[in-house]
Amino acid sequence: MTQAPVEHLVSDGRGLTLHSFHHVPEETRFDDAVTDFSVVALRHEGRLLMVYERERMTWELPGGGIEPGESPREAAARELGEESGQVAGELRFIGYGLFTAGRAQRQMYGALYAGETAAVRPFVPNEEISAIHWRTGTEPLPARVQPVDEYLAALCEQ
Repeated sequence: MTQAPVEHLVSDGRGLTLHSFHHVPEETRFDDAVTDFSVVALRHEGRLLMVYERERMTWELPGGGIEPGESPREAAARELGEESGQVAGELRFIGYGLFTAGRAQRQMYGALYAGETAAVRPFVPNEEISAIHWRTGTEPLPARVQPVDEYLAALCEQ
């Protein structure tokens, strides 16, 4: 018996798939999966911040897991600072994406925020992130760019 392909918006070809995106209130909680992580599309003078994630060897939006007792917004601001050293003025909530990830294809939601920064802060490489880059448009980068994050960044421009 052949299974019908699962619909999705974009996949990275490595196990991360964005199935749907929901423009709903920030306080929305879902019954089918937990909100597990937050990402930030941060801009400075029209350029988008990308971070180079060492283990996955890809350029991505800054973001990561939500810690116990932390809101998705708090996680977004914390991860932005930890991964890039940057601070956003005010984060604007965009919505929630429904994702599957990993070999087990675990289902989870991720919160997407957009922000601007007036001043670029110094970056110090860390165990997770080796470089940052302020990208213009679809400027080619010297390594793989995460296609799911490019899709999410485009949602912030709408």
